[in-house]
Amino acid sequence: MKKYPVILAALLLLLVISSCGDNPVQPEDNNTTSTQSKASGADIYNSRCISCHQATGEGMGSVYPPLAKSDYLADKGKTISAVVNGLSGDITVNGKTFSSAMPAQPLNDEEAAAVLNYVYSNWQNNGTVITGAEVKASRK
Repeated sequence: MKKYPVILAALLLLLVISSCGDNPVQPEDNNTTSTQSKASGADIYNSRCISCHQATGEGMGSVYPPLAKSDYLADKGKTISAVVNGLSGDITVNGKTFSSAMPAQPLNDEEAAAVLNYVYSNWQNNGTVITGAEVKASRK
């Protein structure tokens, strides 16, 4: 009888993980303005990231880390890598340890930069700007 809550929790976790990043995103034009880039970043966030990190950027309890006021974002290289290469293993965000996996997101360099710029410009983050060239360099 006690195994049912564990099975239910495991199924819920699988549902959340499988929903991350499975909505197709149309490539954006490389000549976008910063306003268009932020809009595109919001669209990408809403289709790929929101199910785990939530609309408020607060994450999901002890399962998915917050992006809001996140000290993890201080390291641009780690942040870019998490989006383009995925992330697994323990990470510490705002003093709390998280162990869930994040799949690599199938985004081109400009799309990855756009969604990262959206994150950096919201939820009391520091407004760091990521370029498509920085994303491209992180893939090497």
